[in-house]
Parts: sequence; C-alpha cells; structure tokens
Amino acid sequence: MIGIVGGGLTGLLLSERLGELGVDHVVFEADPTPGGVIRTVVEGGRVLELGPQRTRLVPPVAALVEALGLGPELVLAEPGLPLYVYRDGRLRLAPFTPAGALRSDLLTLRGKARVLLEPFTGRGAPDESVADFLTRKFGREAYEHLLGPLYGGLYASDPADMVMRYSLSRALEGFGVQGSLLMAMARWAIRRRAPAPACSFRQGLGALIRALYERRREHVRLGEPVRRIAADGGSYVLETDRGKTRVAGVVITAPAGAAADMLRGLDGDVASRLSRLRYNPLAVVHLHSEAEGLRGLGYQVSLAERLVTRGVTWNASMFGRSGVYTAYLGGARRPEVVDMPDDRIAEIAAEEFEEVTGAAAEPIRVSRVWMPAWDRSWSALDGLRLPDRVHLCANYESRPGIPGRIAAAAALARRLATPAVRT
Repeated sequence: MIGIVGGGLTGLLLSERLGELGVDHVVFEADPTPGGVIRTVVEGGRVLELGPQRTRLVPPVAALVEALGLGPELVLAEPGLPLYVYRDGRLRLAPFTPAGALRSDLLTLRGKARVLLEPFTGRGAPDESVADFLTRKFGREAYEHLLGPLYGGLYASDPADMVMRYSLSRALEGFGVQGSLLMAMARWAIRRRAPAPACSFRQGLGALIRALYERRREHVRLGEPVRRIAADGGSYVLETDRGKTRVAGVVITAPAGAAADMLRGLDGDVASRLSRLRYNPLAVVHLHSEAEGLRGLGYQVSLAERLVTRGVTWNASMFGRSGVYTAYLGGARRPEVVDMPDDRIAEIAAEEFEEVTGAAAEPIRVSRVWMPAWDRSWSALDGLRLPDRVHLCANYESRPGIPGRIAAAAALARRLATPAVRT
C-alpha cells in the first residue's frame, strides 16, 4: 500500500490515477476539508477563490473535466480578454503579440526598439537571476514594466532573487523554447496558436476538489495529520493522532515545512534542506465594486510603482462574477504586509483599487496565502536524495499550476504502479 500525505489537488489526483492502475493506497489530509491551496468559498452569493483564481483549458485539464463529468459546470473566459499593467498613473495594455505591441503604450518607442534586439542576445546562464536575464534579453524598461510584474506575479516573488535553473529555464524548456523568445512568439503568432481559454466552474475551482474527493473519499482520511514518518524494516509507518499505518511507500504532497517536520526523524538532511525553502507571504483581498468599463483579465503593477498591490484579477469580467475583484498585496517585495491587521490590509486594497481604476470598492474578505518562491533558497534541493520509496510530489519540487500538478501526479502514479516500487 502507498501512503499519500496531503489531500490537496495533487494528492487527490494521485489517488485517482493509482485507483485507475489498481494500486492500493490511502490519503492523509490534516485539514477537515480537502483541497490544499485550492479553496473556494461562497459569501453573500458571491463565489470567492482564496487560492488560484483560474486555470486554462489545456488538453490535460479538459480531459480531467470530462472524466469528472464537470463539463456542464465549466465557465470559459471570453477569448482575447486583455491584461493590463499599471504604469505612470494609467492602466496600459500588456502586449503579447506583434500587433499588440504596436497598439500598446506600456513601453516607449525606445523600449520597443530595445525589445527587437532580443534575438541577438545570448541564452540564459543557469545561475543568472531571472531579473538579469530578462533585462539583458529585452532591456530594463521591458523588464521593469512588463516582464518583471508578470513573471514575478505568478509566484509573488522578486525576479531578482529567482535563479534561471530553478524557475524560468524549466518553463522555457517545457514550451520547447531553445533560442530567441521573441522569435518563438512570432512563430506562435504566425501559426495562430491562440492560448487555451482561461476557465473555472460555476461554483469555482473547488468544484474540481469536490468531484475528485467524492470519487476517492473511501481512500481519504480527513482531519488526520501525519506527525511522523518512521522506517520499520522494509516498510514505513505513518504516525497520526489516531494510530499508525504501515505502508510500502510514501508520497508527500504537503508544503515543504510540513514535509520537513514529518521527515525529521527519518532523514535529518532531507528535513533540513526542505525547511530552507522560502515561501512568499501574500495578502488576498476580495473586493466588490460597481466599476464600469473594466473588461479584461485584470492588471499587474509595474515594479517602478509605489503601490503595495501587486495585481488584481477581474473576476467580474472574466467569469461574470458580479462585482468581484481579487487583489494581491505584499509578496517577496513587501512581506510585512501580511502582518498588518485585516482592516488595514482591506483599506489599502480598496484605496489602491480606486486609485488605479477610478472606481470605489468595498472589501468583502481578507485572507493570506504562502507561495513557493522558487528563489535562491531552491539550491537546498541540489543533490537531494530521498529515502528509498519516499517521494515528493508538490508545487515546490515540480511544475506548479493545475496542468503541472495533473502531469506530475500522472507520471508518479505510473512509477508507483511498477511492482518494484510499491513492494
């Protein structure tokens, strides 16, 4: 039997795949409800995402939606919705195509001309920072006002502290980009490869979790955190407050700090390395606004701006969630924000939303999340050797995002299905 520690999306996906492959397993989830970072609540009839706001309907996600029978609940964003960046007192179109670059006033003519030199620049070095790489490739202006806010915003991180080999290089390899990024974008534009549409569900991304849990609930133990993992002969023992469970192998999908705590007695070196991984603290403020004319995915904030807000997702125009906007404050560049009282965080979010959009907003809810930074602390994983038949499958060791978690769970399930791995 395989023991899976963590009943978030990855743990539930792994349970689903192992079930299909006929592998006996059990999932332990510390919280009374499954889901991990995917958390959806409904307040006053409004669907609020406390974690990820959306995913994209790429083939693996579409296949999962079909398998779970969630097609009727699927909500797609309108194709081609724009994304903006707030710079110098205005929202400006973020360009992703040559035509968009010509229309956008986000970059000056000089900044646009500098971007055109990208094909003549060299590839990224493994230990180069993401900030240095993007600046060297596209120029300081494009980095500061476009690429830095967009890429750093994905992780609430500071690209100056992110290392190519741990972050952006992996993403570029995944997209098959080996040379010029600009030329790759031009090829995609010529082939008219439109990105998969942003999507969610009528009752939010939590619908994925609920559907997976209903299918796997007999294998999931909620409210039962694993306190310790111990070796016992040729097997492992998972210790919880309710007792001990003997398993042949272990998969940890829990956050790095929790993984370190439960592994400390089994392998001190692995525990020490995992405990060094940094997470970025982020305040999430859901706002309600009757703003008019805001059509798009939302906006990020230029790195040159003084705002505490890093970006705002426009759930109202993206998925028709009347008046709902989700603001993100703090992150690696302003980590102290999460320590402020809720009412102060809410006040800042509403004030800065009005400053950017010109529309008043009322706070609905304040929450906090911690996101893997993928920064220089990831050097702790270099040369990491896990105990035999102990596996990590989490958003800090492999590709984050829902499509990434689907791929990681499927790949590990195939490995675990081999007799040599599970016995």
